[in-house]
Amino acid sequence: MEGIAKLYPVGIQNFEKIRRDNYLYIDKTELVYQLVKTGSYYFLSRPRRFGKSLLISTLEAYFQGKKELFKGLAIEKLEKDWCTYPVLHMDLNAEKYDSPEGLTQILVRHLNLWEDSWGKDIRETSISDRFTGVIRRAAERTGQRVVILIDEYDKPMLQAIGNNGLQEAYRNTLKAFYGVMKSMDGFIKFAFLTGVTKFGKVSVFSDLNNLEDISMWNKYDEICGISDREIHENLEAELHEFADAQGVTYEALCNKLKGYYDGYHFTHNSIGMYNPFSLLNAFKRKEFGSYWFETGTPTYLVTLLKKHHYNLERMAHEETSADVLNSIDADSTNPIPVIYQSGYLTIKGYDERFGSYLLGFPNREVEEGFIRYLFPFYTNKGMVESPFEIQKFVREVESGDYDSFFRRLQSFFADTPYELVRDLELHYQNVLFIVFKLVGFYVKAEYHTSQGRVDLVLQTDRYIYVMEFKLNGTAEEALRQIDEKGYALPFACDSRQQFKIGVNFSAKTRNIEKWLVK
Repeated sequence: MEGIAKLYPVGIQNFEKIRRDNYLYIDKTELVYQLVKTGSYYFLSRPRRFGKSLLISTLEAYFQGKKELFKGLAIEKLEKDWCTYPVLHMDLNAEKYDSPEGLTQILVRHLNLWEDSWGKDIRETSISDRFTGVIRRAAERTGQRVVILIDEYDKPMLQAIGNNGLQEAYRNTLKAFYGVMKSMDGFIKFAFLTGVTKFGKVSVFSDLNNLEDISMWNKYDEICGISDREIHENLEAELHEFADAQGVTYEALCNKLKGYYDGYHFTHNSIGMYNPFSLLNAFKRKEFGSYWFETGTPTYLVTLLKKHHYNLERMAHEETSADVLNSIDADSTNPIPVIYQSGYLTIKGYDERFGSYLLGFPNREVEEGFIRYLFPFYTNKGMVESPFEIQKFVREVESGDYDSFFRRLQSFFADTPYELVRDLELHYQNVLFIVFKLVGFYVKAEYHTSQGRVDLVLQTDRYIYVMEFKLNGTAEEALRQIDEKGYALPFACDSRQQFKIGVNFSAKTRNIEKWLVK
């Protein structure tokens, strides 16, 4: 392969295809070997597009005894026996679940395929009976216990967030189906389930109590995703080519990659992991982009945030416990576990004394992408208009045109739906947070909130804006506070032009009422 451009497996989740067609493969097989030799029932939670399906496919090839695919990989030297087992592989990812019948049809489709291979008994009529029969016949016919691999087990539950009736129907169906694994333990060699989230009330985790959750175990940090070490071991020459294509130094390129795509931590003492989908896309195109976000952000996240009246400003420094992060109750009023497990927040720190985790955005791609995604849901601007609105804000700030800036901000509140009036303060805070976060990606921004008040500093090459926002106060009072609190003092010797701006938001008019500039 020397001198030939690498083939990047962007979107390819089949281990056999990657190996046979000479795509880049980051060797995870030493960890695969540890898994299969030290336990038999596992669960792994990771965000979407993080390599879970490829891991399942690797396990499938291993248990099918396809030794030739592992030539040159770590497991080739570790495994001596290479036995072949019957494998039942089910992928729930690529489906739309919008009715109880939809889930049943998918399960029946898999059962039909398995019964084609291992036989059918007409006396087995229910889904759980048929699954039980398939496991027994596969084991009896081969003389080997069965391997069960279930990818994205939680997809139906995730798509039904916000619809309690549908969630209950899915829960009952899956409870009966997954519960079979406990009763058929003697026929099962190995079972591995992946998903984005961990739902506490699905029987996978209540009945199947011998399932080992490796999601927050640092021994398996590197089992999905790509680490710094793996980048330098596999892509060192390509890093230099990427740097040349970008016209930057090797060190600058490495730092930018880290800032954009690294930063996922799945335990408090773990190394950072890169999002593999974004990283490989960046290497393939030699360009930085929001690749993960371009594949779609689930609307259920926004549904959760708005339903539970979440203060977005908390997201950058949320604190929670391992118990909360580890499980999702469909009836919970806390959106944080879903947002964390979906990959929009990650572990940033740990307080050993209280056993609490500090969460934050993992990297620039996620922070900017998520805030951009929220913009049209919290303002009256559509998806198409949103990027242009932010461009206009930034240009107004950079040109010193603060009046246009505030008139544009006023327009965001002008059509606030009536139902938001009861939570007006939070809506006002969230819109300001989103706007100033997005502006802050292009100019330097420091943003603080405290009990309905906001003080903000925006810095451009030519201007410094020191702003204070009041809710049901006066613009005069806000301007006075800037001086009394000394918000502008750090810039006293700065040569740039300064604007001190006091702003008042009125609950009566549900909008910015007045701004004063000094």
